[in-house]
Amino acid sequence: MGNHSLLESWIEECARLCRPDDIVWCDGSEEERERLEEEAFATGELIRLNEEKLPGCVYHRTAVDDVARTEHLTFICTSRKEDVGPTNNWMSPKEGYERAGAIFRDSMKGRTMYVVPFSMGPIGSPFSKFGVELTDSIYVVLNMRIMTRMGKPVLDALGDDGVFTKCLHGQAERDINRRLILQFPEDNAIWSVGSGYGGNVLLGKKCLSLRIASYMGRREGWIAEHMLIVGIQDPQGKMTYIAGAFPSACGKTNLAMLVPPDALRAKGLKVVTIGDDIAWIRPKEDGRLWAINPETGFFGVAPGTNWKTNHNAMATIQRNTIYTNVLLKPDMTVWWEDGDGTPPAEGLDWEGNYWRPGMTDEEGRIIPGANPNSRFTAPASQCPSIAPNWEDPEGVPISAFIFGGRRAHLAPLVYQSFNWQHGVFVGATLASERTAAQYGTIGEVRRDPMAMLPFCGYHMGDYFSHWLELGRKLTDPPKIFHVNWFRTDENGQFVWPGFGENLRVLDWILRRCQGGAGARETPTGYVPSAGAIDTDGLSLPSQAMEKLLNVSAADWMEELEAVEEFFSLLGDRLPEAMWDEYHALRHRFDR
Repeated sequence: MGNHSLLESWIEECARLCRPDDIVWCDGSEEERERLEEEAFATGELIRLNEEKLPGCVYHRTAVDDVARTEHLTFICTSRKEDVGPTNNWMSPKEGYERAGAIFRDSMKGRTMYVVPFSMGPIGSPFSKFGVELTDSIYVVLNMRIMTRMGKPVLDALGDDGVFTKCLHGQAERDINRRLILQFPEDNAIWSVGSGYGGNVLLGKKCLSLRIASYMGRREGWIAEHMLIVGIQDPQGKMTYIAGAFPSACGKTNLAMLVPPDALRAKGLKVVTIGDDIAWIRPKEDGRLWAINPETGFFGVAPGTNWKTNHNAMATIQRNTIYTNVLLKPDMTVWWEDGDGTPPAEGLDWEGNYWRPGMTDEEGRIIPGANPNSRFTAPASQCPSIAPNWEDPEGVPISAFIFGGRRAHLAPLVYQSFNWQHGVFVGATLASERTAAQYGTIGEVRRDPMAMLPFCGYHMGDYFSHWLELGRKLTDPPKIFHVNWFRTDENGQFVWPGFGENLRVLDWILRRCQGGAGARETPTGYVPSAGAIDTDGLSLPSQAMEKLLNVSAADWMEELEAVEEFFSLLGDRLPEAMWDEYHALRHRFDR
């Protein structure tokens, strides 16, 4: 389809390695989508859902050992191991190409290789980057249609010599013992083999938009972050934009599509969605940071998503959506745990087995209908809260960064950092209970700075230095906050109602950015003063707000021990400013 000699020679090289029966260049047309879906229905790769109840929706199952990101099989391949750091898995480029190449070799015999040109970010935006993914999976092609700007317009923009990230994906046997997800930042390349799960195979997403892009951003003076972007309109009609980082499955999508509670909506507060997962952020001449959402779709976690927790997400996924690893009902609709309505009397679970409520395995454990990390892929344009300017090529100005995770007892509901450097420390020390989106023990506290630990394409110490340096160049830097919706009482119950009520906290943050809203100083930062959070129409137990904003010295001194252990891991690449903030926090508690 194109006249890009380097692109064509790379495709030929990959075809010699993988040996597909055919090569198909994807143009992104509706006719192509329909043809690919029909092929996938015929092979069983996809299942057509109820066209009346879920128009345009399809269903897919992954392999049973291929249901989440496999971080232990994800590597950054650079010439120097020290540039990757101790929090990333490292492999030399030579070893990476050899090991993955052995799995790729002849793996597409009997299959078609699809050429998927894509753009992360609006075509023509100064923020945007191009990629081309080669894949033997129709599921991947259809997901990339939703998640990126894909097809002929990208080829046209690439022209004869445009720069692109070389992305090669192959399912091979989908065997976890023959699976590798490799990023080659020095070569601007990604190789993923042996997986069919979206986080490992939609190579424009975590692999390019975070791991490769973070490396690019450091070289080029910008940052690629695992962040949502929302706009909040105040009662006077002014729109303020906030970016927030939360580990996967910790409510980030819910916050990105927040529906205001009635009491705040009546006062004129409104929330619009720019993006739910990734932000590319650049400084501009005005001394501020501006951001775009490089994606065009949502790849969200299904369990826990319902009309109460995330009305806008539910409205978004009623059509033109790919459902993965949820329960398939007899009427060809879908269901998942903590969704809406009572469980169906029967169905096929995410593994394709007969299922009914209450079924247990040989050890007496309840068998879920949907995988805990089951997903939906849906166009962002269908979201009721999507902002009119969500695809503005110039981006939106960011007034605040929010960091937050699941901490049952430690962090208050919200606090503001004292300054930029302290805010970087707040982000650098972010931790959260591990969720089903990552392998490991669910509930384990995982240190996850800026929610970027699995996604930073270079040494985390250098990453913190890059944040500090970026802040020094800004004349009007965003204010930095930490939030925690998940504080529990002595009975293990959440104290804060969460969901739409979180706008009350965002409203306080908004007013802090505008120079208003009361606050009091604590050792960790500024927390709202009494009455500063609008609780109009909200029923909270007596003294609940006091509990939510409490800062326990004993808990924080224990936390500092864990922070010291993590910082020590980063060695002499950790900027001294982070140790300064560590000792300053310890000193504030000792006073």
